Amino acid sequence: MRIVFFVPRDNFDIAAGVSHALDSYLRAVEGRPSALFEYTCCDWEPSKLGERGWELIRATLHPQERRYADDSTRDEAFSPLKDGADPYFGIYGEQDSGYSFTYHARIPWREASPIRASVLLATLPTEYLEERGAHFVRELALDMASRLPFASGHTGLALDIATTGLPRLEVLRPFIFRHPGFDLRDANIHSQPGTRVDGVHWMNFLGQPVLGELGGAEVLRARLQSPATEVRPLDDERVVVTLGPEPEAGDLEQGQPLPAYHELARVLEPWLEPFPWNHLRRQGKASEEDEWRRWWRRFLDPAHP
Repeated sequence: MRIVFFVPRDNFDIAAGVSHALDSYLRAVEGRPSALFEYTCCDWEPSKLGERGWELIRATLHPQERRYADDSTRDEAFSPLKDGADPYFGIYGEQDSGYSFTYHARIPWREASPIRASVLLATLPTEYLEERGAHFVRELALDMASRLPFASGHTGLALDIATTGLPRLEVLRPFIFRHPGFDLRDANIHSQPGTRVDGVHWMNFLGQPVLGELGGAEVLRARLQSPATEVRPLDDERVVVTLGPEPEAGDLEQGQPLPAYHELARVLEPWLEPFPWNHLRRQGKASEEDEWRRWWRRFLDPAHP
C-alpha cells in the first residue's frame, strides 16, 4: 500500500502538516519494530534509527526561519546542512518489510516553478492491509492528509519498483497488464507533476486548481455514476474520491476491468500527468515506450478482458 501527497509549497509552510502526518504514521505502526529500522536525512548516509536520527528529522520539521535558495551565498548553496536548502528525510523498515515514510521538500525559490512540489510518501505492506483492514488504512490516509494543502495525492496498491529499466520488471510485465489496479509510477521529488494528477487509484485526493477547474465537489460527484464511488469533501479546497470500500487489483482475464477506475480516469483526463517515460524512445527503446504508453493509458482506453 502506498500513500502519496504532492504539495506545491515550501518546507517552511508545510512542515507542521508533515509533522502531523508523520505522527499519524508512527501511531499506525506502533509496536512493529521492523517498521522503524534506519533513516536518511539531508546528506547523511543511511544509519540505524535512534536518538540522533529523530533529532535531525524533527529539526527538519521545525524550520526556524524562511530561507530562499536565491539568497544563499555560493558556499551556502552547496551546504546540505543550511536550514531550508534541501529538506528531506526518509525512515525505512527492515529490508523487504514494506514500511517506509519519506519526505522531500522542494528547494525554496522566491519564484517557485509551477511543476515542482514537495512530496510525502508512505508505504505499508499488503499484510498490514489484510490484518488491519481497508477501513483502517483509509482513515490513516485521511488523517495524514488533514493538514496538508496538497494539489493531489493518492492511496492504493503499488509495486515497489523505481524505474521501468529494472530487470525484474521483465518478469512482472504479464502481471501488471493483467491486474491494472497496481500502480508502478514512482513518486518522488523528481516526478514533477506540478498540479497535474498522478493517475487513478483507490483513493484520489484532489486539491486546487484541479478541483476548482472541475467545478467543485458537487459537480464532480454528479459526473461519477459508479455506485461504489464516494466523493467526500475535506473542506472547500480539497476532496477525496474513493473507488470502492477497499483497493482492488482487478483481473482482466477474469473479466474484472475496474469500471469505476475507468470512469474517473475519463473525467480527470484533461488534468492527468503526461506520459512520464519519453526518454525510452530517445534511448532507442521505441517498442518499450509503446508498451508503457499502453499501460499508462490502461484506464483511458476501452477495457478488454
